[in-house]
Amino acid sequence: MTRDLPRWPLRLVSLLACLLFWQVAASQKLDLGLFTFTYVPTPSAVFEAAWQLLASNALLAHLSSSLARVFAGYLAAAVLGVALGLLIGRSKWAEDALLPPLEVLRPIPAVAWIPLAILMFPSSELSMVFITFTGALFPILLNTVHGAEAVDPRLVASARSLGAGRGAILREVVLPGALPSIVTGLAIGMGTSWFCLVTAEMISGQFGIGYYTWESYTLQNYPDIIVGMLLIGVLGMGSSTLVKRLGALATPWYRARRTA
Repeated sequence: MTRDLPRWPLRLVSLLACLLFWQVAASQKLDLGLFTFTYVPTPSAVFEAAWQLLASNALLAHLSSSLARVFAGYLAAAVLGVALGLLIGRSKWAEDALLPPLEVLRPIPAVAWIPLAILMFPSSELSMVFITFTGALFPILLNTVHGAEAVDPRLVASARSLGAGRGAILREVVLPGALPSIVTGLAIGMGTSWFCLVTAEMISGQFGIGYYTWESYTLQNYPDIIVGMLLIGVLGMGSSTLVKRLGALATPWYRARRTA
């Protein structure tokens, strides 16, 4: 019975409860000991700052810069991550040759890549795209490896016994079997690419949501800081949701199995 009930009312109530708590805590300058709301602007002040940004010409420049950087780095990471993940997941030789250096690079945070990226690339724009690329690459890569390794070997053996070659097995068996994990990695990678891009823009950018947020902090425009944070959250959530929806369309058999 509970599956038939709409879920949006509870989600709406949850958002409204968070807004109400924020309004009360900020207007009353609530001090909880470990953290305080003394300098946190109210939702009305943030809404006013968001309206001013929307009415200005700066919003389009910030949005277009961030979106271009995110999708350029993300698309490169998606292509390379899926290709390497399938190769590593299905080849022991590739796993031994490629996975160890990638595992060494994986824990390095995006901030640590910024000085090297500035030295490696001729423009700050390319360096920011590279940092976005590194953020998205490893979630996509590891989820693809996991998906490729989890393909039932009996399906591969059956396809081989029917005369399928390597290319046909990869296309007809491995890729469909690994696709749900790949979609998960693509959705996670989209979120991490936004995180890494904002970090890069705070240091190297001249336009972008991360640059706008950092500039607001240096100018002590506290409502604008939260506007930038909310923009990052909405854009990250929206782009990750888009990836999940596209992935659901590409894996109808997986969606049917989950709802059965």
